[in-house]
Amino acid sequence: MTDTLAPPLADFIRGLPKAELHLHIEGSLEPEQMFAFARRNRVALPFRTVEEVRAAYAFTNLQDFLDIYYQGAQVLRTEEDFHDLALAYFRRLAADGGVHAEIFFDPQTHTDRGIPFRVVADGLLAGMVAAKDELGVTSHLILCYLRHLDEESAFATLKAAEPYLDRIKGVGLDSSEVGNPPSKFARVFQASRERGLRLVAHAGEEGPPDYVWQALDILGVDRLDHGNRALEDEALTRRLVDQGTTLTVCPLSNLKLCVVPSLEAHPLRRMLDLGLKATVNADDPAYFGGYLLDNYVRVAAALGLDRAQLARLARNSITGSFLDEAAQAPHLARLRQIDPYRD
Repeated sequence: MTDTLAPPLADFIRGLPKAELHLHIEGSLEPEQMFAFARRNRVALPFRTVEEVRAAYAFTNLQDFLDIYYQGAQVLRTEEDFHDLALAYFRRLAADGGVHAEIFFDPQTHTDRGIPFRVVADGLLAGMVAAKDELGVTSHLILCYLRHLDEESAFATLKAAEPYLDRIKGVGLDSSEVGNPPSKFARVFQASRERGLRLVAHAGEEGPPDYVWQALDILGVDRLDHGNRALEDEALTRRLVDQGTTLTVCPLSNLKLCVVPSLEAHPLRRMLDLGLKATVNADDPAYFGGYLLDNYVRVAAALGLDRAQLARLARNSITGSFLDEAAQAPHLARLRQIDPYRD
């Protein structure tokens, strides 16, 4: 997609060292992979062709997407599947100029259908190691609790994760937002923090600004996923600016799920103008029509973002990551050679 959109702009963006902070690894399952894994695991699909799968990606809201997302995940059965899924994503990220990713995974999506936690975790972690060895791309793993399930199920997931907590960087909160406020998961987030995990949560995508307040005040998140609707509340926006809270914004996802009517109406430029620490991410790229570079190029073209703003977005992604200062340093040094933006 990006090769038809402003090649000089795409080349500049590709050259920026970037981190992806909002990527659901199950959402990188391309239709071709869905069929390949289904054949490998002898799983029957309700689709006859790749074209039928792509035609099904016509969403009007988050729940429409989630219905097919969970259906697609049925083909993931073995460590090899999760390894191959992860490595395929990292190869695309490297081609887009990505240097680091903090990927979400939804263990309950798999354990609830009988796939052991270890199968999912071992496969993804092996793919992450392979990506570092093959591509030089670093990564962190973030376990997400499914908010449409109860907190008891989240606690069970945290317990299952205990043997892996030294290799899991944080926990998040995703799935159906409306009707499932962050406060529903206050105790399990506190327990996660006590185990040394970093905290993030989806809030303010379809849910109201109050969900963002809850994510900050009740869950105590270190980073906010989406956050678009925070702009409806001036006091909340000021707080996010003052605290320097990183927002992991997903332009093509917002367009596909009708969170915005068009990319020209996307709030990303306003976020930057207000001083918010926004980043650009792909969310579920196989379902939403674009990986990291596609998101940068298309939103930049729609909003008329200049090179300083694009470099600022890339810088935000590095400093907003959970990499330590030593690991951030070489990426920030590269950006200083390119970046006319200064703090």
